[in-house]
Parts: sequence; C-alpha cells; structure tokens
Amino acid sequence: MKLSNKAKQISPSLTLAITAKAKEMSKQGIDVISFGVGEPDFNTPINIQKAAIKAIENGLTKYTAASGINELKEAIVNKFKADNNLLYSTEQIIISTGAKQCLSNVFQAILNRGDEVLIPTPYWVSYPELVKLADGVPIFVQNKKENSYKYSEDVLENAVTSNTRAIILNSPNNPTGTIYTRDELKLIADFAKKHNLIIIADEIYEKLIYGNEEHVSIANLSQDAYERTVVINGVSKSYAMTGWRIGYAAADKEIIKLMSSIQSHTTSNPNSIAQYAALEALTGDQTEMNSMIKEFGSRRDFMISRINEIRNLSCLNANGAFYIMLDVSKLYGKKLNETIINDSLKFAEILLQEEKVAVIPGSAFGLDDYVRLSYATSMENIRKGLEKIEKFSLKLN
Repeated sequence: MKLSNKAKQISPSLTLAITAKAKEMSKQGIDVISFGVGEPDFNTPINIQKAAIKAIENGLTKYTAASGINELKEAIVNKFKADNNLLYSTEQIIISTGAKQCLSNVFQAILNRGDEVLIPTPYWVSYPELVKLADGVPIFVQNKKENSYKYSEDVLENAVTSNTRAIILNSPNNPTGTIYTRDELKLIADFAKKHNLIIIADEIYEKLIYGNEEHVSIANLSQDAYERTVVINGVSKSYAMTGWRIGYAAADKEIIKLMSSIQSHTTSNPNSIAQYAALEALTGDQTEMNSMIKEFGSRRDFMISRINEIRNLSCLNANGAFYIMLDVSKLYGKKLNETIINDSLKFAEILLQEEKVAVIPGSAFGLDDYVRLSYATSMENIRKGLEKIEKFSLKLN
C-alpha cells in the first residue's frame, strides 16, 4: 500500500509519547510523578464553565462562521487594544481549534514548496512538523546559551537565505521560559524588514510572566512590524482551557482571509460552546487566572532554588510560561548499573524506569543537554519529584 511521503516525514511528538507512557504506568497502579505535558493542573475557572453551560442551555450548539463568532472576535480586538496597544478590526481576526491550528493555517497560507522558515533552537516540537506539512523547509537557528537561547543578529544573518519566507518568534518561550525585551524584539523586527520576512509571533504564554518582566508584542514596535506580523494566541494556557481548543490569530486581512478559507475546508468552525466559554474568559472575572499565575510563580521560585542545590544539576532562569530546562549534561557518561547515560532521551527513559519520574528529553526541542520539567503540577509533586531526581543523579557513577 502506497502512503503519503509527506506524512511519513512527520516525527511523532516526544512530549506526548513520554506523557502517554507515564499515564499508562499510572493506570497500572504505579505512582508516577509527571513533569511532562504543558497543561495547567488547575480546573477551568467556574465563571467560564457556567458560560459554556449557559451556551448549551440557550441552544448555541450549531455551526458558526468558519472563522468564529463575531462577539468573540470583538473581545479579541479589545484584548489586543487593552493588553498590547494593537489596533485590529474583526476582519483581521481568526478563531481556530487551538493555537496549533492557527499555526497550521498560517503556514499553509504563506508558504510555497521550498520556502524556508527560521525556527529558534530550542523550539516547540510542532513548529518544524507544521512547516513540513505546508511544504516548507524548517531552518533551525542555533541560538547560544550565553544569550539565553534567544535570537541574536549574527546567528540570524548566518541562517537567512534567498528562500527564507518567515521567522518564528515565541515569547515567553516554550521550552526555556525566556522573554524577549523590547530592544531584542526591535533587532528581530529590523532583521525581518531587511529581508522582507513574515513574523510568526507565538504569544500563547503571554499572561504567564513572573517577577518584574513584561510582555511586549513585536507587532507593537512599528507600523512595518505590525503589517508583517501574525500574532498567535489563545486561552488554553492562561485560563486552564487546554481541552476546550480555542486559539486565535491576528494579521493582515489577506492572510486572515486565506487562513479562513483553509479552515473552512478542514475543520470548519471551532466548537461553538467553547467559543462562548472563551468569550467569558476574555471579558469576565480574571480573579482565578491571576491566582493561578501567582501559584505558578511560587512553584517556579521553589523549583529554581531547589535545583541549584543539587550537585551536577543546574537550570535556565525561566521568567515565563511554566517550564524549567534542567541541564543534565554533567551526568552524561555516568552509569546506572551497566547503562550509560549519554543523552537526554536515555536520561528520561532511565529516570522514568528507576524513579518513576517523567520528564521531556531536550532532544525533542533540539537541545540535548537538557530535559524539560513543567511546574504545572502541585508543589507536593514538585518537591517529591525533585527529591527523586536528586536521588537518581547521586546513584550514577
């Protein structure tokens, strides 16, 4: 049987694979602590739940416009104005089945066969696969540790070619938790203008920022940046609505029109009930979201402090999202019994087997010296899990 060569090129998600294995072990009665998938452990705020129930009771369960309901588009327009000082019309907004579908739509809308997209290393696992599905070519920009794995002018200039069509920017970043400053964003905006690139700005973790850091949308820097940027966002992370599957994008009208046409022939409209829930998320009481962010901040602070107490382990100083990149490279070459730990995948596999702790190998993000830990889990799990990681690291010789 002959099947799609394009589909065969797509790599399965290591993030979901490790998480699925941990869940299967839990079903077997094994006590597993998972630092795996990026999903808040809080329930969706009650006001959002009630809005969904009300939508069902009011019969709002039919097809909507393929690109989403106008009320939610207006709320998104208002959100961009209030939070980011960005002025969009509803014609510049599309609502999709999660931010991932927004990304898929935009790559299909802007890429032709062989067009290149610059992707920062480390990267979220789906970026290169979505580019490949749209017949594009992912170009991994090897960012430097001393620059917190953020873009710098020299690495960008070394990566760009005449085939480069777009550049991906993810701030706050998954997996590093780093946040771009206004000056760092200006460098990227100037680079995109110089080479006439579309900027794909993934801002899904916008609200999840700690300390004195601030989120700046690159589209806000200049008229040119505004016109060439596609801003991707959604309610999944900030409002603990991962399963509701609502993301949105803002961009030039022509790009949004193409994205909407693509969506009309794939999924059609996003779930109608979830759209009304998202409307409440953006316009309703923000108390529960703010409490969640405060708790994430406490977990982050504890995790960084605790990791820095463990011999041979260290981490990046994450200021956003809910991930810590744990540097395990000093353990490479060490053995547990006869098994040598020689990369992040082996570390993750043996840690899960030996201590029943699930982490995501850094190789999934193009950064093999690290494993990713999500602190979207209880403080009790974080304490217990880090104790087990310390115990595991001390067993190696």
